[in-house]
Amino acid sequence: MYKVHFNVAGKQSNGIEGLYGSSLALLTDLYQLSMACGYWKAGTADREAVFHLTYRRPPFGGGYAIAGGIAPAIAYLRSLTFTADDLEFLATLPDPEGKPLFPAGFIDSLRDFRFTCTVDAVPEGSLVFAHEPILRVTGPIIQAQLVETALLTMVNFQTLIATKASRVAAAAKGAPFLEFGLRRAQGIDGGLSASRAAYLGGASATSNVLAGKLFGIPVKGTHAHSWVMFHGDELSSFREYAAALPGNCTFLVDTYDTLDGVRNAIIVGKELQKTGHTLQGIRLDSGDLAHLSIEARKLLDEAGFASARIVASNDLDENLINALHEQGAKIDTWGIGTKLVTAFDQAALGGVYKLGAVREASNGSAPGAWRDVIKLSEQPIKISNPGVLQVKRLRRGGELVGDVIYDREQGFAGPTLYDIEDPTRPQSTPPHDSAEDLLVTYLDNGELVRNPDDLETCRARAAAELAQLSPRTRRFLNPQPYPVGLDRHVNTRKQQLIKAARGDHA
Repeated sequence: MYKVHFNVAGKQSNGIEGLYGSSLALLTDLYQLSMACGYWKAGTADREAVFHLTYRRPPFGGGYAIAGGIAPAIAYLRSLTFTADDLEFLATLPDPEGKPLFPAGFIDSLRDFRFTCTVDAVPEGSLVFAHEPILRVTGPIIQAQLVETALLTMVNFQTLIATKASRVAAAAKGAPFLEFGLRRAQGIDGGLSASRAAYLGGASATSNVLAGKLFGIPVKGTHAHSWVMFHGDELSSFREYAAALPGNCTFLVDTYDTLDGVRNAIIVGKELQKTGHTLQGIRLDSGDLAHLSIEARKLLDEAGFASARIVASNDLDENLINALHEQGAKIDTWGIGTKLVTAFDQAALGGVYKLGAVREASNGSAPGAWRDVIKLSEQPIKISNPGVLQVKRLRRGGELVGDVIYDREQGFAGPTLYDIEDPTRPQSTPPHDSAEDLLVTYLDNGELVRNPDDLETCRARAAAELAQLSPRTRRFLNPQPYPVGLDRHVNTRKQQLIKAARGDHA
């Protein structure tokens, strides 16, 4: 479960929230509150609606994404309330005419705000593909609308970073890699969320000590160039470090001359052996990493330090790691910073949160029927899918072979896939021997009914599902698209709504 901690005031926090105060209710765009006020004013605030959080294209030109940020999102929803300070601030906001933006009655209505929606989501660490719901929110329209921005910022970013980390892990070919991008991250929360998501996606450890405390991630690190520079000469600096932390000696050897630095590390390594300690390794942070790692390996092996690891960093990503492998680099551990935590070279996932259906006004005691809705666009990729959507995941011999988006209210129409962006394409039916629903319920009418899995479980799930995905879809360059489509019910309803919205009733 997402860890609960306490801030300096002694109040519970869900990790990140505790860094910013006791309330994240205003972590939203103004238009969410404006629409909420509109629903309140019209008397429709309690009408039931369903929203789906999806993305439109896999990131980094790849074939998949790893769902991240689910546990933080559930923790945020469970603690969502407006404080007196929040309401006082809202009361100060003016409209363009200089009058209060929000009526006092609307602000008063937020004093007793509690999140009572039902939330279904994929288990964190699951593979997710374009157009299919990662998360579904069902409940009063005012509540489901208000949480859009916060859910998107939590799920989009961590999904993006977890996916990037999985690509780095694939390039590393089983060698561990360390995340140490905090100093280059986009602010405090960017650094913390990136550390969590990178571990979810396959990083072995982080340099971010606060992330280690909050999320239980292993923490690793040694020293910087400044340590060597402070002591004047490299050999003395290594000796002083060994005296201070003899069990943690991975020396950064490129402050002056890299191969001379390796030789100095070997000298101190032999001194460590005499005191019962072991030279853990060296770190390369500049220069020709392929050549330097090969030469360093020779020096270390000849000196009897075959177990000493060579750690490499320097603006690495999955593509540079692949290139270094091709050059025969002798690197045992990879240090990934800037290009991981900033998701180079894709700035955002592009996830969206779209309305799928609205409950009609009730007739007596019975609830009203669902009314499917659709958003049109000149770009087929941006046309939304209507209904109360669920995903059926198909497997064959344990391998992932296709996902079918269907309407929970209509029931599953079968495993035949109708193309989401081009309805003229032929349908397909992936051969399979098992099928399961992907979205599971975490909050039922606001009450927790399933604890989000701990980070280790989510990390293991991501690794397992990647192993079940075809190598053709996992590859970096021109991956084969994973089969995702609509079932017959959703496809038919979508085409009906498109024709109706465009005035084509033929």
